[in-house]
Amino acid sequence: MRADRIFAYGATAGLIGDLLLGDPRRGHPVAAFGQAAAGLESRLWRDHRGWGALHALVCAGGAAGAAALAARAVRNRPAAAVALTAVATWSVVGGTSLGREARAIGGALAAGDIEVARERLPHLCGRDPQSLDGPQIARAVVESVAENTSDAVVGALVWGAIGGVPGLVGFRAVNTLDAMVGHRSPRHRRYGWASARLDDLAGWPGARLTAVLAVAAGGRPREAVRAWRADAGKHPSPNAGPVEASFAGVLGVRLGGTLAYGGRVEHRPVLNGETGRDVRVTDIERAVRLSRRVSVLALGVCAAARLASGRRGRA
Repeated sequence: MRADRIFAYGATAGLIGDLLLGDPRRGHPVAAFGQAAAGLESRLWRDHRGWGALHALVCAGGAAGAAALAARAVRNRPAAAVALTAVATWSVVGGTSLGREARAIGGALAAGDIEVARERLPHLCGRDPQSLDGPQIARAVVESVAENTSDAVVGALVWGAIGGVPGLVGFRAVNTLDAMVGHRSPRHRRYGWASARLDDLAGWPGARLTAVLAVAAGGRPREAVRAWRADAGKHPSPNAGPVEASFAGVLGVRLGGTLAYGGRVEHRPVLNGETGRDVRVTDIERAVRLSRRVSVLALGVCAAARLASGRRGRA
């Protein structure tokens, strides 16, 4: 079986597995990678970019290298190669868990239980929940759903189409490292620089595809494109900007504004501020449904692109 078909079949099976099963409660491969990366950080950490770059290279390179060896071991066994691709896809995408957590917070807000919503918010994003009221929590959830649609689903599928199982695993390793050390805390401002920049590069194509598919799937293409063009560049993240702006345009809401992370307060530009309204609790479900549509479309686009590339290679 050709490599392009192996990816198409395996990625489809893996995404279906995520839709049906979600993430495992225990023993998740990404959690195991995170533990290994944290252990290595405890030995390598210096307040220096070079040591942080070494950490990123060893962790991301090691994960991608191990995946490459596994793919090589099954390259002459099509059924095993499809199964490996399916397991890798299921392991690295997280769309179902993303939607589950968002809906749990939305349910708590709808029931008026803001303390439960605050308790669950750290499962979804790194905001400081105690200072947030209900509408601010709802906004944080919608922003996290938008950004993680790119990080947890679309970006992985893009790199899987490009590089197979090593691409899937390598992208998720880079994204996980950014979440662990790529923020601007005093400890990681220098040490996490390489991980953050690597994540920006790896996330670039997936973020743009996510924004394009949100425009196509959202039912408000003109508003989404307007918000993307007007406001995406104002966001401090080169990849979260297009995604959150396009989601804001589709949903007709305002995103951005004042945020609190790890004791730091950031005043970010407002996205879709001219025509958007404040986020409501009901917008969480709308964002989750949009995320699901974008994810399914991304699978179709990536599988089709991989198949087309295979046909061109044989021509």
